[in-house]
Parts: sequence; C-alpha cells; structure tokens
Amino acid sequence: MKIHAIFAALNAAIRAAAQSISGRHFSRKSPLTAEAVIRLFISAEGGCLAKILHTAGLGVTASALSQRRAQIPPEVFRAVFDRFNAACTDGGLFRDYRLLAVDGTAVNLPRNPAAPSFVQNDGIPKGVNQLHVTPLYDILNRTFSDVIIQPEPKKDEIGALVEMLERNTFPQKTLIIADRGFESYNLIAHCLEKQNVDFLIRIKQSKSAMREVAKLPMMELDCNISFTITTTQTNEEKKNGYIHLQVPKKSKAGSKTRRGRWDFPSPYQMRFRICRFLLDNGEFETVATSLSQSFTLADIRELYHLRWGLETAFRDLKYTLGLVNLHGRSDAFAEQELYADLTAFNFASRVCREVVVRQPSDGIYAYKVNFKMAVMLCKEFLRTPNADGEKLLEEIGRHTVPIRPNRQDERNLKVKGFAGFVYRVAA
Repeated sequence: MKIHAIFAALNAAIRAAAQSISGRHFSRKSPLTAEAVIRLFISAEGGCLAKILHTAGLGVTASALSQRRAQIPPEVFRAVFDRFNAACTDGGLFRDYRLLAVDGTAVNLPRNPAAPSFVQNDGIPKGVNQLHVTPLYDILNRTFSDVIIQPEPKKDEIGALVEMLERNTFPQKTLIIADRGFESYNLIAHCLEKQNVDFLIRIKQSKSAMREVAKLPMMELDCNISFTITTTQTNEEKKNGYIHLQVPKKSKAGSKTRRGRWDFPSPYQMRFRICRFLLDNGEFETVATSLSQSFTLADIRELYHLRWGLETAFRDLKYTLGLVNLHGRSDAFAEQELYADLTAFNFASRVCREVVVRQPSDGIYAYKVNFKMAVMLCKEFLRTPNADGEKLLEEIGRHTVPIRPNRQDERNLKVKGFAGFVYRVAA
C-alpha cells in the first residue's frame, strides 16, 4: 500500500468510529469532538496533557480533555484499531504462511485500590495496578493484528488466545507461535480444529512435561506423538492409557477457569509433532507443532527464533510509543491509550515498509529504518494538516540504524513501577 492509501485508511477508520458515538455530550459545537480526541491520542507523544494540547493546536484545558475522553468508551478506540487493520493489506509470508506470535505483557497504571486492575499479594503488600495485554503480532509485517486486554488479577493468556482464535477467520494459512506459558491441551485442540491454522508452541521438557513428551530421550529429535484425552475415568479408559483431564463439574465449555479447561468431546484423539533441538548454549529446547514434515528441524528452530520479534515490539510499544507514561488514572483511560498506541504502531510500521533505505556500497552492515525516529515523524505527520506523504518517506529514510545479526546479550530484567505524573511538570 502507498502512504496515501495508508493515511486514507486511518482517516476513514477514525471518522467511522467517531460517527458511531451519539448522545447529548457530542451534540454541541466544541473543538474536542470525538474525532479530534481520537486523533489527539493516536498522534500524542510524551509529556503532560497541556503540552500535548498545545502541540496539537487545541486551545482547551487538560481538565476539559479528561472530561471529554471520559465520554468516549474504550471500544471506540478499539474500533479504530480493527477498522484500520481490516482496510490494510499486509503481505509478508513465510513459505505461504502468515506468522502470528502471541505473548503477554503488563502495563503499569497509577495506584488505585478501587480499580479492577489492582493486584496485591505477599510479594507486593502495598499493591499495584496493572493491565495485562495479550496480542497477536504479525512478525513479518511488524503489525499487531488483534489484542485482548485484561485486569492483571484476572489475566488468562491461554483463554485470551482461544478467544482470539474463535473470533477471527483465517483466509490464508497461519502459524501461531507461542512461548512456554501457552502449553495447554485445550489450546492445542483449538488450533487443530481451526481451519487454516497451525501452531508452534514451546513446551516443558522435564518430568512435569506432557506425559508422552516426558517419555522421550533428552536428545535432538523430530517425531510424532498421539494420545487420547478424556474427562472421565472408566476402567476401559484407564486400561487404554488415556490422559485424564480433571475438569471441574461446574466448568462449562469456554469457561474462564484456569484449571482443567476442556471445550471438546470426550474422548478426543490428539496427534502432533514434537521437535527438540540443541541451542548454542548447550541446552535443549522442545516445541510442539502441527506443521508437516516439509518443515525441517532447522526450519522449526528458525520459526521459533522469529518469535523474538514480539519482544522487541513490546519494547517499542512501551518506550517508543509511550505506554510507560499514561495520561490518566482510570483503567478505561489506559485502555484508550493502549488501542491508540497499537494503532499508531501499525501506522508507523506500514509507512516504514514504503521507505526506500539506501545501502552503502562498501559498508560492513546493511541498514534499516530507525523505528523510534519513524514513530516520531509519523505522529508529527498525523498532527500536521495537509502534510506531504512523500516528504515523510524521504525524512524517515534519512534516519537509519545498522543491522547487526546474531548479537546476544543477557536479559537484565527489572521490575518497573508506574512513572508518576510529577515528571510531566518538567516535560
């Protein structure tokens, strides 16, 4: 898609979502129309609300903006995200497969014990507020295709992925790539039953692994396993060695309970492929997949490695797009900004695909777009009336960074709380 078509698709999505809002709040004339508020948060950068309003040329107070955004449900911002995705074509494929990675991440909010997002336990006696975000991320096209947002105390990543599988149709072959936290008989069955969907999930390989996997020798291997799932325990089922799932009697199909969830008939025959390969650090990694044998062990390893693109997307979403610096205290305001930033991320990614990056003739490395600068320039473009799209592409093309393949560094994970509003005074 050309940049003009991408921009037109975003504009159409914003207008359609804004027009869906009705009521007395939007009947009178005001510079803070629903469309203006949506555009404001999609194009907003860091700093306080007063600074954002000044940059956008809106002569209203931060208090007026907070009152106005409270009248817009988060679902309206969600509609912009969905409509924009539906209007755009993302064509990057791996051997005819669309690659969708899934994982979860937490977004910190201001402390509010009365909010559904408040979580408190022995590790955090004072409690914190967090929303849990579980997206489907198109690895090769670098865009978010779907997302589930849950309060941290009620997070359910497996349930979120099942919900996204159920509500989406997949017109082309799609591979779902997931980390170890998504290991689940129920989820695997959902993937096996979904048309045009295959899966590649990292699974446990110790004594706590799936029974059929725990029997396998600790060595590189590529084999098929088959077994039968049952929710009852008859003598015949015990004799046949069926795997029994203890589904609570009160649990129903699609139940949100985390234990023993099973949405299919019993007994249920299951068959898939187990691949185990040796990493450079000398440790083994085991994945379950429904891909055919035409994908070699080397292919499987490469595909799972591509999942790391979602981790870098999370970093960009939080620090480049600004999710670490939210502009409201309520869970609803946080959801608005989440959808707005996901939309802005997808807009910048689609624009970057249209940029021509000039490669040095005698350089050591190839170069790619500096995504952090691209996001800043795209947001400036969205705020500027009658901005020149071709000029935007040229400007983004001037800001590049080298591609250094196979770089490795130990992850330095630190718990980070919400950055308070006081910092915005100096922003």
